[in-house]
Amino acid sequence: MTAVPDIAATRAHEIRMLMEQWQASPMARTMGMKLIDLGDGTATLEAFPNAVFNNPQKRMHGGFAATLIDSGLGLAVQTKLGPGIGYGTIELKVNYTGRIDVDTGRLLVVGEVIHAGRTLFTAEARITDARGKVLAHGSGTFMVFPT
Repeated sequence: MTAVPDIAATRAHEIRMLMEQWQASPMARTMGMKLIDLGDGTATLEAFPNAVFNNPQKRMHGGFAATLIDSGLGLAVQTKLGPGIGYGTIELKVNYTGRIDVDTGRLLVVGEVIHAGRTLFTAEARITDARGKVLAHGSGTFMVFPT
């Protein structure tokens, strides 16, 4: 009799391995992003605003928040993919709802897969401050393909 693999246990193991083996990209290192949690279809990052990313108004450039959101979305998608499967962002939408500057302090970025299809995924993410106030949120569409 052949043992039937426990899919949930296998996915949990893959997610643990992804968390343990995650190496920040050069962009993530530059921005000080840290992966703090992964689940099945979810990812949580933290980051701290830094004045090197200020716009002329001494707030974080919009690209700072957009990159955090894209990273949270992408990592959430990655938790749903098996070995040999890649992904890429094909659409990103960001809504800026609060000021982010160096005084904001610790930011949490939580991404969640909304739809996991054969070739396309969609996900949503939020950036919150230490009080839980939403400072930006967004969504993305991802193409999934064999690598």
